[in-house]
Amino acid sequence: MVEPESLMMDLGSELFNYTTGRFLANDAHRLQERRRVFNIPGLFSIVAKAMNCDIRQIIDFRKLAEGGLNRIFLITLDTKFQLVARIPYPLLIPKAYAVASEVATMGFLRLKGLPIPKVYDYSSTYNNEAETEYILMEYAKGNDLSQIWSDLKEDEIISLMDQLAKVESTLMSISFPAGGSIYYASDLKELSGNEGIPLDDQAESIAFEKRFCIGPDVSVPLWYGRREQLNVFRGPYEDAKSVLLVGANKELGYLNQFGAPRAPYERFRREYYNYEQQLPSDHARNLDYYLRLAPSLVPDDASLSAFCIRHPDLTDSNIRVSTDSGSLQILSVLDWQHAAVLPLFLHAGMPQFIQNEEDEVSQKMIKPKLPDGFDELPEEDQDRERELLRRRLVHYHYTMSTATHNRIHHKGLVYPLNSFCRRIFIHASAIWEGETIKLLYALIELVVDWERVVTDGTSCPVMFTVEEVDAAEKLYQALTNAEMGKRLLRGHVGYGEETWVPATHYEAAKAFGQELKRRTLKACADDEVTTEEQYAVVEANWPLDDMDEEELEEYK
Repeated sequence: MVEPESLMMDLGSELFNYTTGRFLANDAHRLQERRRVFNIPGLFSIVAKAMNCDIRQIIDFRKLAEGGLNRIFLITLDTKFQLVARIPYPLLIPKAYAVASEVATMGFLRLKGLPIPKVYDYSSTYNNEAETEYILMEYAKGNDLSQIWSDLKEDEIISLMDQLAKVESTLMSISFPAGGSIYYASDLKELSGNEGIPLDDQAESIAFEKRFCIGPDVSVPLWYGRREQLNVFRGPYEDAKSVLLVGANKELGYLNQFGAPRAPYERFRREYYNYEQQLPSDHARNLDYYLRLAPSLVPDDASLSAFCIRHPDLTDSNIRVSTDSGSLQILSVLDWQHAAVLPLFLHAGMPQFIQNEEDEVSQKMIKPKLPDGFDELPEEDQDRERELLRRRLVHYHYTMSTATHNRIHHKGLVYPLNSFCRRIFIHASAIWEGETIKLLYALIELVVDWERVVTDGTSCPVMFTVEEVDAAEKLYQALTNAEMGKRLLRGHVGYGEETWVPATHYEAAKAFGQELKRRTLKACADDEVTTEEQYAVVEANWPLDDMDEEELEEYK
């Protein structure tokens, strides 16, 4: 038996703190965002009630994993039965809606036969014995696909892509009366005061708290930071047009209420703006342009505008597989936080960990193979060619499996405007971080190609001058240098998003990052052209230094 009271004695315990990684910039702030103290005896009591057992039957409680938004605990009973408790970090948004929607999404999709863990109990608020939001769910056995992903052979890739395409086919074949996110009607009633739009023809005999419905979209950009305070429409959506408009209207509402001049959040990019603050009115103007153009992006083919659901962030780390039978089998698909029901033409696309679209061979959909003369190549070159082949095979067989087993998704993938529509929609919905160039560049592309995109003869309601197009092109191309510099620095130092590094790598990476800063500043000092003012702004905007807390808050 575990003594839960003893686990509460050390509030600095790894049970409450993020220990998987560190952050080269604003480390203390990022760790605090992921710190969550909760009542362990209270959680044990909840587990006992949910599993109909005695608290004394809980013989082990330990941290199993940490993700981007949640901490996972493995709970073992004396019967050897195991379950997990998932507790969100404080940074999860919109917390109550996100937890309630994920639980309902998992329950709904399980009923459709998808391999998703069972939920035993949950709370979307901290008003409970555990004093935290939580989800108690089935422990998904097997291994993370990420553990074997880089070593897959072609026959394993083919099998896995077939299975994945069939799972996605089941998922995307579900029809919905509206767009948004899935909830239990009782939860949505408690959260928002309404019961949403009912799903399926649910029998009247089903208890109200078990009925599914569509309610507000929980996609992060709609709620991020002070946006959660806005009284704006977030769904449910009645049609594709309302989906295209919701994110831009939200961001306009934010700019009108909270917008203020600010430097680009990405410090790599500030040089190309002369280290000057940018006006929110520039982005507001482009959002207005988008709102005038967006209705014309709705496809003429109604099937492309049909509402469907996909996994919100499918990666190799949230697919659990088994190799017990000698072949790979998908056992579970995890992490359904922020799932949304959207039109097919906005959902269609390759998962990031599968797509290899920048590669010429993958673009042409040529059956990949090792190059001629492979055996004569140096060992290092052979390793590089094997990895390139694996990426190409994954891309190729996912496409082929999707064409065979998931005709719905394949239709969206081959829709000529698929990539562009998703891109401009994402840029218009994104949170404003002191830049508008990505949206502006996409708008110019749409206006220039208007007659190809919009075939009904409607005239384009927006025009750009030659000077505006040239300036945007110049800035956009210049910023590719910033992205290249960012990739080089990340590659040299070895950090990920938000400057994350494994905890064991933190001290070495921090020291190396500071050494690179020293070398950069020395090069500036040795350059006779560099002024004291230029030196100062380079020093003040080093991307691996802490950003002032007040400045961080500005971007929310």
